Amino acid sequence: ATGPNQVWSWDITFLPSAVRGHFHRLYMITDVYSRLIVGWEIHPDESAAHAAQLIGKACLRHGVRQDQLVLHSDNGSPMKGATMLATLQKLGIVPSFSRPSVSNDNAYSEALFKTLKYVPDYPAKPFADVEQARHWVQGFAHWYNHTHRHSGIKFVTPWQRHVGQDVEILKQRHAVYEAAKRTQPQRWKGRKTRNWNPINEVKLNPCNDQTKQVENLRLAA
Repeated sequence: ATGPNQVWSWDITFLPSAVRGHFHRLYMITDVYSRLIVGWEIHPDESAAHAAQLIGKACLRHGVRQDQLVLHSDNGSPMKGATMLATLQKLGIVPSFSRPSVSNDNAYSEALFKTLKYVPDYPAKPFADVEQARHWVQGFAHWYNHTHRHSGIKFVTPWQRHVGQDVEILKQRHAVYEAAKRTQPQRWKGRKTRNWNPINEVKLNPCNDQTKQVENLRLAA
C-alpha cells in the first residue's frame, strides 16, 4: 500500500463476558498503510453476515470506490463465508487470505489486538454486558486513532498518517534533530540523526528482508 484505503486487514478477537465460558466477538478492521481503525463492531457470535455488514459500513464511511481496496484476513469461516464473498464482489473489493503455514500473514490485525488487550486500562474483570464492552472499545479506538503514537509509522498517530499530516510532522522533527546536532555535535559522535523520513510503502506480505520488521509489529503496535 502506498496510501490509505488501498489495503485493509481485519480479524475477530474474543472479549470476556460476565457469563463463564461466553465471549463477546470483536470484529475490527485496520488500514494497513495508516494503521487507522476504520471500523469495528461487537457481536455475540462469529458470522460472515456480521462481517459483510461491517465492511459495507466502513467502505461507505471512508468513501471507498469500486476496485480500490484489497481486504486481507486469515482463513476463518466468517472470512470465507458466502455472504461475505458476495458482498466483497458487489463492492468491488479484492479478497486476500493468509498463506498456508505462514504465521505472520495477518500481523497488522494481530498487533492491533495485542495493543488493545495490553493497554493499562484494559478491564481486569470481564465486561458486564455487551454495552459496556462497546463503550470501552469505542474509547480505545478513539485513543488509538487520535492519541497513540504508533512505532510502526514513525511515532505519529494513525489519523495523522491517514490524512497525510505525517509528512510535515516528520519534516519538522528532522529539522529539530538536525538543529540539535549542530548545537551539540558531540552527542552524535559523527553519526547521523534519527531517520524521520515517511514510510512510503507498506507490504502486506513481507519479503525476506521485511519479515523481521513485520514480526516486530506483534511487539509494538
